[in-house]
Amino acid sequence: MSISFRGLHPHFAAEVSGVDLREARAPAALDRLRAGMDEYAVLVFRDQPFTDAEQLAFAQRLDGALHTKTGISALQKNRLGDEALTDISNVNERGEIQQREDRRREYSLANRLWHTDASFQDPPGRYSMLHARVIPPAGADTEFADMRAAYDALDAAMKARLEGLRVHHSIAYSRQTLGFDFSDAEKAQLQGAVHPLVRTLPRSGRKALYLASHASRIIDWPLPDGRLLLRDLIEHATQRQFVHRHAWRAGDLVIWDNRCTMHRATPFEDGRYQRELRRVTTLDVERRDADASSARGGTG
Repeated sequence: MSISFRGLHPHFAAEVSGVDLREARAPAALDRLRAGMDEYAVLVFRDQPFTDAEQLAFAQRLDGALHTKTGISALQKNRLGDEALTDISNVNERGEIQQREDRRREYSLANRLWHTDASFQDPPGRYSMLHARVIPPAGADTEFADMRAAYDALDAAMKARLEGLRVHHSIAYSRQTLGFDFSDAEKAQLQGAVHPLVRTLPRSGRKALYLASHASRIIDWPLPDGRLLLRDLIEHATQRQFVHRHAWRAGDLVIWDNRCTMHRATPFEDGRYQRELRRVTTLDVERRDADASSARGGTG
């Protein structure tokens, strides 16, 4: 395989060519993809005809243990039959487009907020791998924000102010900002997790803001001061110079690093057009190549 990268944005994101990810098994090829993730944080692969099983197998080969405790699992059973395969679609169990009042649709509207996958868990998500199966004729793009470049653009005083701060992340919080109601039993499954506001990426050594719509408060800071600071940081990090917009085509696989990017969905006519994608997210735990092929995470 002759893997090459073409940059899509001045700060991050690249389109990758020369690889069929279903056949990417050699350590050298996987290491090259990991190095590309370290550099670009978002990688776009065109024309990847994955089955569900092939997508799951590739994710494990590349990055090990899989995230299986998604937020929506507190609401209903996964129609795809595997909690490691997140259903990013607007269809129900019968393959019909969801009605506007469908609770699953109301829950998924929060994907239009800037967020990171599984930051509400401990361990959180590391790589997300989203595969496009059915794409509407217009809209439904995904935007990504480079949190490394956003951190670099802060002045020294702000960087010093943020160092050492910890933030509580809750998927219930992000949904409730849009008026979504959870039952007491659902809330009990969605307690959230605490993570540093500034993260250092292990291999590159670069620092990045770790933000999301799930970020409910800064630990040990009074409200509303902490929430205002988080809001201001998200506004800073999502300025146009830090954002790349991906226009989907069927067969695309996009991988992003949740430790140093945020993303959000953009609207489309979801009551008229079908959209089906599958997402696999790996856990941010130490990866062991020798047993990655059999690792499955159930606590993150």
